Amino acid sequence: MHPGNNPMRAYVFDAYGTLFDIHSAIAKHREAAGADADRFSEIWRAKQLEYTWTLTLAGAYVDFWTLTERALDFAFARAPSVSRDLRAPLLSTYFALDAFPDARAAIAGLRAQGRRTAILSNGSPAMLQAAVERSGMVFDAVLSVDAIRLYKPRPEVYALATNALNVASAEVAFVSSNRWDIMGAARFGFDTIWVNRTKLPDEYPDGALTGIVSSLTELSVAGSRA
Repeated sequence: MHPGNNPMRAYVFDAYGTLFDIHSAIAKHREAAGADADRFSEIWRAKQLEYTWTLTLAGAYVDFWTLTERALDFAFARAPSVSRDLRAPLLSTYFALDAFPDARAAIAGLRAQGRRTAILSNGSPAMLQAAVERSGMVFDAVLSVDAIRLYKPRPEVYALATNALNVASAEVAFVSSNRWDIMGAARFGFDTIWVNRTKLPDEYPDGALTGIVSSLTELSVAGSRA
């Protein structure tokens, strides 16, 4: 858990996998997808992220929604048992994913303590707007990498948060379920809180890490002690 050595003025959240359940799209179509549903969803997510990393390394940019579509098509090719008739329904569901059950209360609790809250995401502005509106959560800023056409974990992405909220990096607690994202945020100077819901091993043992939580519910408790 975040130890609260210094008062954090702002809590900045990754969106996909942290606030919004990336596998809720396939969950709503699990019966139609069949036995390969979970594998299909994992391929979809893995390829989506791979595209962001390789394009940024190559000095190129394609918006996240287009990459989501391309990754989905790759998943269909890798898991041919899943009917391509699900393409449109899956994309429609992914555009406004369900929030995790612990997300709303955590955001509301932090805001009640006077903390500023923001989203900093690879998602396109339209994707993020749809997900936030569906969730009913309130943020001081919803920030997309689309503004600078670079993907995480480039440091320029994390600077979007400090610039938008007018805070120093040391005043920000960055929260993500993606350990690679935590690594990038820590190198930028944020306090970092890894949301490890499924007890995954630490992929970056040499990377700075302020704390680990298994649920977003733990954040408002930690924040009240800061």
